[in-house]
Amino acid sequence: VRLITQDGARRCTPDEIESLLDGPGVLWIDVRYWDADTAEFLARRLGLHQRTVRDCAARNLVPKAHTHLDQTVLVLHAPEPGEGGHVHYIELDQVIGPNWLLTTHGPMDPAVPLDAAYVETRSVARKLESGRLHPSRAWELSGALVTVMIGRLREYLTALTEQVWNLERQVTGGHLGNPEQFLEELFGVRHGLLALRTIATSSIQVYGRMEQLSVCAAPDAAQLVDVGDQFHRLAALTDSQREYLQGVIEFYQTRSGTKMTIAAERLAVIAAVTLPITALSSVVGMNVIVNEQTLTGPLVVLLAIMVMMSGVLLIWTHRKGWW
Repeated sequence: VRLITQDGARRCTPDEIESLLDGPGVLWIDVRYWDADTAEFLARRLGLHQRTVRDCAARNLVPKAHTHLDQTVLVLHAPEPGEGGHVHYIELDQVIGPNWLLTTHGPMDPAVPLDAAYVETRSVARKLESGRLHPSRAWELSGALVTVMIGRLREYLTALTEQVWNLERQVTGGHLGNPEQFLEELFGVRHGLLALRTIATSSIQVYGRMEQLSVCAAPDAAQLVDVGDQFHRLAALTDSQREYLQGVIEFYQTRSGTKMTIAAERLAVIAAVTLPITALSSVVGMNVIVNEQTLTGPLVVLLAIMVMMSGVLLIWTHRKGWW
């Protein structure tokens, strides 16, 4: 619990929440572990709607924004890379009141480190303690949290872009490694870009919804427009990198397909040259070379016919451009 005033931010105890709500400044309540006791304690003091309590307790698969009286519930996600190219969605829930902000962290996969859930809140807390951030309204504090989240998305996009460039250099340089593993890397990065695009696009819709609801005064509405614009531009940047990576994938697949086509043509040449010879030798050969004796004259004629057939077929396949 932190009380933010013109003099700065100071730590408070949960028992002080009820008295601080009627005083000056912005009250920030950050709940790391949401349980039934916490829900009952805060619902009574903050007047939380039952739907809001459910949103804070459950894992919300999609971002959302809805209002109830003078409170706005905002659910957003941030990406966290996992094993095998999997992207975890880290949830940050905000309940924005007249002069207070409640932040909670939705349930996460056990494979995700706990620190991944507290990136935004810890960053904003450090800025408050150092005096670099002086929010005078709850919406300003919420905007600071979302700004850190946007920076987190941008850093993830930077990391993916670096991987895209490395993969592009391998493709244009003639990748000679394990093709199956390389394809997994290509599509893994594309999956990361797709996940990032989904998060940014969903956030755009959420902030567009809040603009339509007119949940706050004019200065805060301008902040909503700015945050929505940042999400929109991030989505556009992600799209450009995803299209570029798709071009790299198509380049690699085309090169691999071309090599397979050339190999198939060469196999066709071998089959075309050897198949008539095999057929001729299987029919006539047994009558030329036998256990007791070898018919030298017919054998020479047969070999000459085979050589002639092979030469004709080689000339024909060359004119067809198979080799």
